[in-house]
Amino acid sequence: MITLGIETSCDETAVALFDSSKGLVGEAVFSQIELHSEYGGVIPELASRDHCQKIIHIFQKALGDISSSKIDQIAYTAGPGLLGTLLIGENFAQGLAVALKKPLIPVNHLEGHLMAPFLSGDKLDFPFLTLLVSGGHSLIIDVKGLNNYEILGQSRDDAVGEAFDKVAKLIGLGYPGGPEIEKMAKKGDPKKFKFPQPMLHSNNYDFSFSGLKTAVLYAVQDLDEINETVQSDIAASFQYAATEVLIKKIAKALEDTGRKGIVLAGGVAANKLLRQKISTLQQALDIKVLYPPIAHCTDNAAMIAYLGSLKADEASFRLSSFARPRWPLGKE
Repeated sequence: MITLGIETSCDETAVALFDSSKGLVGEAVFSQIELHSEYGGVIPELASRDHCQKIIHIFQKALGDISSSKIDQIAYTAGPGLLGTLLIGENFAQGLAVALKKPLIPVNHLEGHLMAPFLSGDKLDFPFLTLLVSGGHSLIIDVKGLNNYEILGQSRDDAVGEAFDKVAKLIGLGYPGGPEIEKMAKKGDPKKFKFPQPMLHSNNYDFSFSGLKTAVLYAVQDLDEINETVQSDIAASFQYAATEVLIKKIAKALEDTGRKGIVLAGGVAANKLLRQKISTLQQALDIKVLYPPIAHCTDNAAMIAYLGSLKADEASFRLSSFARPRWPLGKE
């Protein structure tokens, strides 16, 4: 069975095909980073327009030599995300479904991230924990089975990826902030600035990153100038503090739940320091850890196609709109 996946939740136009027998057989992604970089963040109207312009080309590129008649079902991201961009993907998916006479599966973008590491054939038995960290989400999720999720902890304010973006902007780095912070941090001293690690010792699994971001702001205001050395030291110190909180929280969740496996997912999952700390935790606790390939940490259609293949029994010919900007995991 071949499942077509479509992802347009934010600023990536992505299409992929997953064959239940052969695995991923086609994929194409267009990133709008260059379009939004001058604004320091995603502009929803510009994102929607660009999806309109690119989606047919990306669909054709993903298909390659595969005939569209070979598609058995179509999965698409229905949320959460930017409503305008979600509607572009949904309308395209529904148009294809009518033209090809194929059923549709609207799926949760976050659920796609949970399953992304399994694209390469790696296995992790249920139940396990997922640390989902991106520009829009910071979540610790107890994954008990397909369609069976419990959010144990989440950010009470900024997502960690959003904090990376804002700190990068504060010290004069480009967008997106995550890769820029990581690049500069390699040359910096992570102990130069004593930034706070909010909620590190709270008796729950929640996060808070606004105080850490504000501490960087105050540090910047106290400086006479920001040269490359200062940028590097702030980047390293911020990255250290942010990742320490993530590690301590997931370690507490592992201890309290007794789970023996972790999936690290989302755009921030590409951060090398975070991966190093997770590897150290893996050795200390003798647990199994899975990561998506770097290309599938950020938004992509491969995870949507794969998730759709797992949800074949939910496919239907209904053309109602399921697009929604907010869609908590585990909710219909």
